[in-house]
Amino acid sequence: MTNEMFARKRLVECCHMLYQRGLTVSAGGNMSVRLNENEILITPSGVNKGLIHEDDLVRMDMDGNVISGGKPSIEHKFHLGIYRDNPETNAVVHCHPLYCLAILTRGEDLKSTLTPEGVLLLDVVPTCRYATPGSKELVDAVMEYSHAPAMLMAKHGALTQGRTLEEAYNRMEELEFQAHLQILAGDAEELPMDEIIKLREMR
Repeated sequence: MTNEMFARKRLVECCHMLYQRGLTVSAGGNMSVRLNENEILITPSGVNKGLIHEDDLVRMDMDGNVISGGKPSIEHKFHLGIYRDNPETNAVVHCHPLYCLAILTRGEDLKSTLTPEGVLLLDVVPTCRYATPGSKELVDAVMEYSHAPAMLMAKHGALTQGRTLEEAYNRMEELEFQAHLQILAGDAEELPMDEIIKLREMR
């Protein structure tokens, strides 16, 4: 069980960092942390992540009922789905990072094997099919890859999860770094497969 006051503080700090790093803009994206087996804290709908306060966060149960706070993100259902599928996951971060979106709008897959850190933090990064934000179709698309540490969402953005909020944040930052590197490096060779296997064994 996570102390709620501490969780609120850390989640707000994470939102501010994501905004300051340019990983999300204005009210885009949504972030959450697990409080216990039955409850999460999630960012509200329509609030700028650079201006968000601890009191803005919404407490929900795993059935999607609001316990306290205002209106949760319209995409809260895939957060709940990921928590249900992954008992070890305690944080979910969804953003609209620029370079990830550049790769997505060009119809490319993200290469996570250009550097050791990409393999260690992200491994294979799938892209889920496009669906309207907030829709059941989007939830279904995300849940096809619910066990992936990181994924891209076609024409939409990126999603990471972690055992801690820091791990989920680090994966989002690394995801955008790898996307930026891929654009700059062009057709650069990926790591040799024997090295990739060795790195995966270290995870």
